[in-house]
Amino acid sequence: MVDFDKAEKAVRLLLEAIGEDPDREGLIETPKRVAKMYEEVLQGYNDDAKTHLSKVFNSERSDLVLEKDITFYSMCEHHLLPFFGKVHIAYIPSDKVVGLSKLGRLVDVFARRLQLQEQMTVQIADSIVEELSPQGVMVIVEGEHTCMTMRGVKKIGSKTVTVATRGKFENNSDLRNTVLGMVKE
Repeated sequence: MVDFDKAEKAVRLLLEAIGEDPDREGLIETPKRVAKMYEEVLQGYNDDAKTHLSKVFNSERSDLVLEKDITFYSMCEHHLLPFFGKVHIAYIPSDKVVGLSKLGRLVDVFARRLQLQEQMTVQIADSIVEELSPQGVMVIVEGEHTCMTMRGVKKIGSKTVTVATRGKFENNSDLRNTVLGMVKE
């Protein structure tokens, strides 16, 4: 939960630190707006992956499940700048599957925190393993980082791709390649 009083004071101090007048017309409400924005974009701290992965359905088959192009928005913990992109989640169920919308909610749990893409990828994969006990999981995250595009090296359009594999995906390149092919379709 965001401490609005502290957040508003911090934004006001930041505005002063960069040479702005926080009392000028366009900035008077900015500290309050920024505090509310942080509450919204960082609401993952108030959420738990278990909540979303607890609603499961029995599955007699163990075929591949892929949910691709799950949009996410997150905040880089190093620069407090946004990064965003797509998450692709593949898993081979053991005896239960989760509702597809729950995978999108799972992504939001971790994306809506101060985050590193590499860490988020692992957290998503590990949560699925912990809660669903599948035969295997593969999570692919493609992200564009504004800390790379609007500052520093300024490489607009560059994407970072991270992958986490668990279970059957770890040592089976054919299975990984099948998922990669399906993601590109």
